[in-house]
Parts: sequence; structure tokens; C-alpha cells
Amino acid sequence: LLAFTLSFDDFVITFFVAGPGATTLPLKVYSMIKFGVTPEINALSTIIIIVSTVVVFASQAAGRNE
Repeated sequence: LLAFTLSFDDFVITFFVAGPGATTLPLKVYSMIKFGVTPEINALSTIIIIVSTVVVFASQAAGRNE
């Protein structure tokens, strides 16, 4: 789960381009992992995977209906 969360394509770009006050989801997860893996990180990763899966299946279903 953590590998999926950290593998967002925009992580590296966001890490270098984001301003000092900007915190995106990948940066937040990365900063939380520095202090150790907690159940909060695992839950957040699970939610990200579920949302991504739902979006993929919804887009495939919408494509089949056309």
C-alpha cells in the first residue's frame, strides 16, 4: 500500500516545485512516513487505492455504455 501511495507520478515534481505552504497528499504521506508507519498512514493508503479503483471501474463502465 505504501509503495503505491509513494509512486504517484507527480510526487517528485511536487516535492521540488511546491512552495513552503503547499502540502499535497503525496507530500503529506511522505512526511508522515518519516516518523514511522502508523495505522493512519495505512488507512489513508487504503482509501487512496479504493478511490482510484472506483474511478477506474466507473470510467470503464461509462465507456461501455457509449
